[in-house]
Amino acid sequence: MPKVPVSCFIVSKNEGDRIARTIRSVRPWVDEVVVIDSESSDDTVSIAVAEGCRVITQPWLGFGPQKRFGEDQCRNDWVLNLDADEVVTPELANEIIAMFAKGEPEYVAYGMAIEMVYPGDAAPRPLARDHWYIRLYNRRFARFRASPIHDTVETGSHPAGGFQAPVFHYSMRSFADMKRKLDERTWLLVQNSRLDSKFELTSRLFIELPMNFFKYYVVRRHCLGGLRGLRYASIQASYRFLKIYRIWRSAKSRAAGTRDQMA
Repeated sequence: MPKVPVSCFIVSKNEGDRIARTIRSVRPWVDEVVVIDSESSDDTVSIAVAEGCRVITQPWLGFGPQKRFGEDQCRNDWVLNLDADEVVTPELANEIIAMFAKGEPEYVAYGMAIEMVYPGDAAPRPLARDHWYIRLYNRRFARFRASPIHDTVETGSHPAGGFQAPVFHYSMRSFADMKRKLDERTWLLVQNSRLDSKFELTSRLFIELPMNFFKYYVVRRHCLGGLRGLRYASIQASYRFLKIYRIWRSAKSRAAGTRDQMA
């Protein structure tokens, strides 16, 4: 398979059970694979090295800063970012190879569909398209945001292109693992929230759960995932509600503390 002038960088921590699958989806056709490991305590590093990757240990800096650090470690300006639970499909690999075979790409950044795979499945549910993210880009013109809680590529005034084929996202080892990750992320969002309007928070307490259940079950078509799709949408909606509830409780506690100081 022909190599393209692209560096793939992967941010990892304790992903020894699944990072090899991610690496093998890109290793045959990218110029290099760089793994930025956040002090894993399992065999993530040894597996990545055995798969032919360059591994750099970097304590966690936050979502955006960690990925910006990864960009800086690559030897090519064109970079492809993957999470350690994502797999580039053969169809997407062929699209990328064909694009570079024609010369310099038309756009400075390219997005792709990210399709989630339920635990135990090999492929996504029908009509899955959970997210669309820019993951392949020229770092001279586009970079990840420096936000500690969001990992989004910013292209400035430059338009972005897109690919037809998806990345498969094996985000959950189990539904219990999904709840653990959502709970951790929810607390992180609470700690960095700027929501302090009592009216807005109270209003969202009533609409957050049904609104998000509709979004995940109908709009994102988890209704086509059978009972697991129903379970997935219910869990996502519950934790979206829990985030607002925790922010509301935090704002209420701050308001009570302010009143006590003024008394």
